[in-house]
Amino acid sequence: MEGIEMKILLINGSPKGKRSNSLKLAYSFIKGLENGCTSNKEELSVDELHIASMNIGACKGCFACWQKTPGRCCINDDMQTVIKKLIRADLILWSFPLYYFNVPGMLKNLIDRQLPMSLPFMSSRQDGYGSGSHDARYDMEGKRHVLISTCGFYSADENYDSVLRMFDHFLGRGNYTTIFCGQGELFRVKELSVRTNEYLAAVKCAGSEYAMTGAISKETDAVLHTLLYPRDVFEKMADASWGINKTTGEKEPEDLVFTRQMAALYNKDAYDGKERVLEIHFTDLDHTYQIRLNKTGSQIFTDGSLSPTTRIDTPFSVWSAISRGEIGGAEALGKQMYTVSGDFSLMINWDKFFGSTSTVKNPEKKSPNMIEKKNPSMMTMLIPWIAFWIAVSITPKVGALITLIVVAGIPFIMRNHEFVIWDQLSMIAVAVLSAAASVTGNGDIPTNIGYLVFGLFWLLSCLTKEPLCAAYVKYNYGGESAHQNPLFMKTNYILAAAWGLLYVLTAVWTFLLRRAGFGNLLIIVNNLIPILMGFFTMWFTTGDATPPGRCHCLFFTIGTVNFSNLINRLSYTASFHSVICFPLQYQKEEAPSQQVLIPHQEHLSCADAHNLHQLILRYNHTLT
Repeated sequence: MEGIEMKILLINGSPKGKRSNSLKLAYSFIKGLENGCTSNKEELSVDELHIASMNIGACKGCFACWQKTPGRCCINDDMQTVIKKLIRADLILWSFPLYYFNVPGMLKNLIDRQLPMSLPFMSSRQDGYGSGSHDARYDMEGKRHVLISTCGFYSADENYDSVLRMFDHFLGRGNYTTIFCGQGELFRVKELSVRTNEYLAAVKCAGSEYAMTGAISKETDAVLHTLLYPRDVFEKMADASWGINKTTGEKEPEDLVFTRQMAALYNKDAYDGKERVLEIHFTDLDHTYQIRLNKTGSQIFTDGSLSPTTRIDTPFSVWSAISRGEIGGAEALGKQMYTVSGDFSLMINWDKFFGSTSTVKNPEKKSPNMIEKKNPSMMTMLIPWIAFWIAVSITPKVGALITLIVVAGIPFIMRNHEFVIWDQLSMIAVAVLSAAASVTGNGDIPTNIGYLVFGLFWLLSCLTKEPLCAAYVKYNYGGESAHQNPLFMKTNYILAAAWGLLYVLTAVWTFLLRRAGFGNLLIIVNNLIPILMGFFTMWFTTGDATPPGRCHCLFFTIGTVNFSNLINRLSYTASFHSVICFPLQYQKEEAPSQQVLIPHQEHLSCADAHNLHQLILRYNHTLT
């Protein structure tokens, strides 16, 4: 097929011209066509018609194009050019938004003005759809058509019936392909580009398939029929976007509109039994909003009536830039562009609570025999070690043989998972230590060395850009992008160091206890302590614990003095997570020099311990 050219005519029927949302889908489809044509060794030429910038008047119904000037309209405008391009094109892409359940008026004018392309004589239809027609004046056989459209409803289903009937009449039923997408306005919202880009990738895939096969596969078509967001989420975002209060009809501030749309993105499936209240204070506008998150959905409060579990202090400009992807949230936090106080688990799992609800991934063509690999599993690394320590401790030679069998079986057992360097190193180390135990008939020294090697793996990983545990859990936090999250990285460096230190110490006390004749005690110690460490790890990485690398600090204020403004100005990136503030009251019967402090707990934002200590010393009060 080398040397064959596919002529494409793109007709953009949107009054918005090149700002059309539907046009974004059409361009993605064309990119896919280009890829498919390259595979077929075809050349591709694209001609674009943007009706909004053209002069195409309405049909007068004079029939001059049939009688006085056959094949030529009496109106001298751009339609003459359109007809020439329609006749020359191999594939016509009709791109348009849905206006009042049909095509926009300017596109309908173009369709009406195609009358010169038909002969005046009646013809019977053979497709069983409609009772009459007119034969084409020109040879239109073999031309293909694709309709690409977006609408403002949550779904395209059941909204395009009048459009389909019209195209059935003048193109013929089954003579065209459709890509109809609801929630079309979302394609202009940068804050939602992650989800909309997924859909555009699917449209591109559809274009590639169409170029190669002349059709869109069932799999890709199913993706194209998947809602961008669930109905309730979209309709909340759509209602909020008008910036008008539904009850009063009054115009709402831009930041409140933004907050309503953000709240609409809340994923109810992320509810874990713990109701949360997210409080956002836009520091540059001095506006504060609260979002209650529970199993029923999200609710906005503007009166500050709720007790926040998480508070964000940020300029509105910063938070909106983060939402548009112009700056990373973790990066902005590291640069102290905003602060967070309270339960940090909401921030760690932000994408889970407010991210894309789509489960659709960018469609890719895979070989039928290709097995899709799962993310790495830490069990790949742990199974050989566990088998080694248990089996070799019981019976060195037989246990070593069992362990070698387990190691040999790991590539098969975990064949559906990707392997990382620590999996490979562990299998090699365990195999070598098992061989040593089998040759010597002594399991004590190899198992002890095993504890040391295992611990060193963890510790040495702290010297790399990715600690050992992060290599496995990063896929729950955005994959490689998790490396840009300072909180995630700090957490995993701390955990890797803790586990490494534990097993290095295990090697030490195992050696000492065996020499002292307390070998039986090791069965309890070496099993109990890792279990306790496991519980600590789970606690440390959940929102129930203080976020990694941070501790709580006690701060005392006096009487009616409140240092919250000072605290809020201090950096989140300090060494402490949150301040537990105790407003201190004087006992009336005591002199100021002999103050008795009565604490009342209140959670405030993060603070630096040194500054707090100096502040406390300055006012000469005693911590109790």
